[in-house]
Order: sequence, then C-alpha cells, then structure tokens
Amino acid sequence: MASSPIAGIDTIVDSHHHFWDLSKLDYAWMPAGESVIKRTYLPADLRPVLRQNDVSKTVVVQAHQSLDETEFLLDIARDTDFVAGVVAWVDLQSPNVGVDLDRLMRRPKLVGVRHQVEDDPDDDWLVRSETVRGLRMLAERGLAYDVLARPRHLSRVPDLAERVPDLRMVIDHIAKPLIKDGVMGPWASDIAAVAEIPGVHCKVSGMVTEADHETWTVADLIPYVAHVVDVFGYDRLMFGSDWPVCLLASGYDRVLDAALEAVAPATPANRAAFLGRNAIRFYGLDA
Repeated sequence: MASSPIAGIDTIVDSHHHFWDLSKLDYAWMPAGESVIKRTYLPADLRPVLRQNDVSKTVVVQAHQSLDETEFLLDIARDTDFVAGVVAWVDLQSPNVGVDLDRLMRRPKLVGVRHQVEDDPDDDWLVRSETVRGLRMLAERGLAYDVLARPRHLSRVPDLAERVPDLRMVIDHIAKPLIKDGVMGPWASDIAAVAEIPGVHCKVSGMVTEADHETWTVADLIPYVAHVVDVFGYDRLMFGSDWPVCLLASGYDRVLDAALEAVAPATPANRAAFLGRNAIRFYGLDA
C-alpha cells in the first residue's frame, strides 16, 4: 500500500481561510440569494474539519474592509489555539496607517495585511503613491502583505516590488486565473514575471471556485499548479483551503486532496514545505 501523502509531516498549516459573523457585518461580495456561504462561520465550525484532515494550525484572512472585522479576527485569534496568525485589513492609504498598525501590533498574532485589490475600481491601486507609502510602513514593521488580485493586476506587482523592496508579498489564490475556461495566458507569463521577484510567495488556494463549481476535477487544476511550481518552486508555495468560500464548489477534504494530488511529483521534503513549513517561515508563525 502506498504511504499517505502527509505521512511524516509534523505540522500542516492552512495558510488561508476566513471567519465571519453575519449578525455583525454584511459582506457585499457574497452571492445574491441563498448560498452555502451566507451563514456565520466561526472556529467551532472549522475545528472538527481541521481535526479530520490533520491540519494543526491556520492563518485567518480578512474578508471585510473594516477595522471592525480586524478587531473581530484578532479577538478570535487570541481565544483560538489553532489560529496561528491573522492577515487583517487596515486602510493603507490613510495618513493614520502607521498609528493603526502600531495599535494593532500590540494584539497577539497579527502577521500581515490585505486589501481586496480585485474589488477596487482602480486597477492601479497597488502602485498609487498613497498605497506605496502605506506598504512601506507595513514593511518597516515586518508585516507581510497578501495580494488579492486577478490576472490583470499582476503587471503592477514588479513595479511595487521595486518601490518597496523590503515588502514580503504573497499572491493569494494563484491570482485567480480563468480555470473554468481553461485559459492560461496572459496569466501564465505575468505570474512568471512576479515569481522572478525574490521572496514573493504564492498560495495554492482558491482554485476550485475559479473552476466549474459543479464539474471540476483535479485535472482542471493541474496545469495551473504545475506552472506555479515551475516558476516559484516548492519553497515559495503554500497550501490554503479558502474555507468556507471553497464550499461553493467543494468540501474541505476534497480541496486538500486535490492540492496533494496536484503536487504529487513533490519529494517528501517539498511536500512538507508546501503544507506547512513555508507558511510558518513566511508569516513567522509560532507553530
């Protein structure tokens, strides 16, 4: 019998998931009408799922652009043993961004910041002078930046890296290529250019919701995963479930199984890096 793909791996880290309480905040990006994700999801919902999949630590990521949600997530992290880090939101263009960051860094487990670039009406948001100023303050404080972008935004990332060379960046959801349509370009060349920037990482996450929710198979994902493996290498990739958003297309176990199948050629050491060690190192997690 073949050994389990997670055999011998000490710590599996889910580098990307969310919590929300719909009685506290309204998430405008959620689908209209009834949906599996339009309900409150909290640690009690995720804990048994993590246990079933041998995942021991996680990074929870913002999904609402407000300091109210930032405080909500930091409160959860304080009280939840499996949450090792929080990627929060602050207004990076605010003149008070430094004050906000210093205040939030007094809370445990803040490891990074994210802005929902994909939803911003300004495609050049990443390279605006106000944004660059805020990201410099992020870099000065040793915090990471999660880039939630679509393929059309990738061409701005090298410019941003030149302006803020000390900023640690990770591309969320492999930048959401058009998996449902089987389209590789121009995403493939643009993300390859991003991968040439030393230190930029990439999350193998969020793919199933970019595929056909009803009919996707691992074969649909493999060309995209193979490409990011080729351009980033295993030492700059990390697994993320994107739970509970992934429930639009798949259960947690199938997302993890698909990721493992897509990286099947990896050596045990590379698999361990992909499943946990890279996230621990990149975010500086206590895990």
